Amino acid sequence: MMSRPPQFPVEDKIRIVLSVLAGEMTIAEAARRNKTSETSVSKWKAQFLEYGRQGLVAGGSAGPSAREQQLEAEIAELHAALGEAHVELRVWKKSAEGRLAPSRTSR
Repeated sequence: MMSRPPQFPVEDKIRIVLSVLAGEMTIAEAARRNKTSETSVSKWKAQFLEYGRQGLVAGGSAGPSAREQQLEAEIAELHAALGEAHVELRVWKKSAEGRLAPSRTSR
């Protein structure tokens, strides 16, 4: 049974990739020093460069994600429902005050 490679925290992957990109060590050296494979280091480097490139292509502000847009819509819907519930509560309170107030005709 082959053992699974160790999981590296994102901060460690970034540190390793940046040291390779800065020319401080080769991919082979980085892999050896960090007890991982050259394939892993190469993959991290490619991912880092791709996602960094995507960020620059988007102009640095990609705008809200689909999930963020969905959450914003849900928040707006909940605000509207809360406003409606608040108005209903005020109407009920006014109605109850009218029913509980002493009747002027009963005096």
